Amino acid sequence: MKELLDFYLRLSLNNNKAWLDAHRDEYEESKKKLAAIAQEFIAGVESFDTRCNNLQVKDCTYRINRDIRFSADKRPYKDWHGVYVCPGGKKSGMAGYYFHLEPVNELFFLSGGLYNPTREVLQSVREHIMLEPQEFHEAVLSCGSDFTLNWDGALKRMPRGYNENDPHSEYYRLKSFEVYKPLTVDDVLDKDFIKNAVAHLKRCLQFNELLNNCAEYAQDID
Repeated sequence: MKELLDFYLRLSLNNNKAWLDAHRDEYEESKKKLAAIAQEFIAGVESFDTRCNNLQVKDCTYRINRDIRFSADKRPYKDWHGVYVCPGGKKSGMAGYYFHLEPVNELFFLSGGLYNPTREVLQSVREHIMLEPQEFHEAVLSCGSDFTLNWDGALKRMPRGYNENDPHSEYYRLKSFEVYKPLTVDDVLDKDFIKNAVAHLKRCLQFNELLNNCAEYAQDID
C-alpha cells in the first residue's frame, strides 16, 4: 500500500500528462495494485451483504482522468482514489461501502450509505423517515459511534411538505445519507487494512439495507 500511496502523491504533485507518460510503467503497476486491493474489498463486502454479489473491479473503481470540460481546474488527473462497492456497481444509485485515499491532503476515510440520490429516491427515504423515524434513527446509530453522519450540503431549512415537529425531523434536511469514519495513514498502511475496513463497514449493513429498500421502492414506482 505504501508504494501505491507514494505514487498517488507524486502524481498529485506532478499533475500533467508529460509526467504520467514518463512514469507509465509505475502507473500501470499502481493500477494492478489497486485492482488487487479492490478485489479483496469486494470479496469482503460480499461476505456479509449478498446484494453486492457478482461485482467486478471495474464496477467499483474510478477512472484516473478528470472531466475538465466544464471546470476551471484543468488538472487532468484525480488526486484521490477510492473503491465503492454497492448493488449493481457504482453507477446504480444504490447505497454501499466505500474507502477513500487522498494522500496529497492526508485524507483517508471509510463511508457507508447513499451519496447524492435522485429526487425520487430522496423523497422515498424522507417518506420512510416520516413513517418510521425511530427505525431510521436506530439504523444510523447501528453504524457505531466512530461513524459520523455527514451533514455537508444539508438544507438549512426544513424541506417543503415536511414537519419540523416530527420525531427525528432533522434527518429531513439531508440530501445525501452517508456516515463516515476518518482514518490515519497508519490505518491505511496496516497489513490488515482491508480486513479492518470490512469489519468496520459491516456495521453499516442495517443502514444500507434500509436505504436500498427505499431506493428499490422508488424505482418500482417509476
